Amino acid sequence: MIDWCLIMEADKNKLIKKGMTFSEVLERCPEAAEVLIKHGLHCIGCHVAAVETIEQGCMAHGMTPKQIDEIVEEINSVVNKNKKKEE
Repeated sequence: MIDWCLIMEADKNKLIKKGMTFSEVLERCPEAAEVLIKHGLHCIGCHVAAVETIEQGCMAHGMTPKQIDEIVEEINSVVNKNKKKEE
């Protein structure tokens, strides 16, 4: 029998990727909101946050692929800091 709770918990420990929706990112790392807002992405309160990916939102705001990667890296830095605090 598969323990889906363990799978879901393990999945939460994965890093953030640009193909994730804003909702997925914020569920895994609520502190990501500060990073997103800092970069002008107020999408967290938008009705499409549940279906729009970080990449799509950034592109809609005229960001380059490099800028998108930098934002994702910054969010992952926050994720890693949080993991270290928990250990």
